[in-house]
Amino acid sequence: MAWEVEQKFAVSDLASIRRALEAAGVVWEQPISQSDQYWNHPARDFAQTDEALRVRQVGEQNWLTYKGPRIDATTKTRQEIETPLSDGAQPFEEFGQILAALGFRPVATVRKSRVPGHLTWEGQSVHVALDSVDSVGKFAELEIVASDAGAIEPARNCLLSLARLLGLTQVERRSYLELLLASSS
Repeated sequence: MAWEVEQKFAVSDLASIRRALEAAGVVWEQPISQSDQYWNHPARDFAQTDEALRVRQVGEQNWLTYKGPRIDATTKTRQEIETPLSDGAQPFEEFGQILAALGFRPVATVRKSRVPGHLTWEGQSVHVALDSVDSVGKFAELEIVASDAGAIEPARNCLLSLARLLGLTQVERRSYLELLLASSS
């Protein structure tokens, strides 16, 4: 079982965070645009259970992701199960139709521009992302995928250390979906 250990920070200046990450040795990947379509369960409210079901589209690639409830108060550590779907717009739409036919309800779509990268910090492989989220704001995300429960605490400590180095202080525990829904209410 994989655990996503993540911290997200609201930032006003992505360029300064980018420079700080470059000084720490980040290797950038190509910028991407993501469209995340979130769904709610027909028999329970994921907003109440702190779970998420999303269908993500990046270019022609599609993924289905389940995220379990967060397990601590300082990071967004949670179980994550992700599987690829067939590529293309048609499979993306058809999978949404399947979910709707099963009683799932679409909640909202989060659209963001992301500059992903990775670096090694304190012996850990850290995924980083600089995000501009439509109607929500700008954020820096730091993430480590922990292979088992024993690796969660060292991963959390690593992220906290990296965040201190980068001067990231505005922790945001809410998901982009929660932020989007709050901004539209």
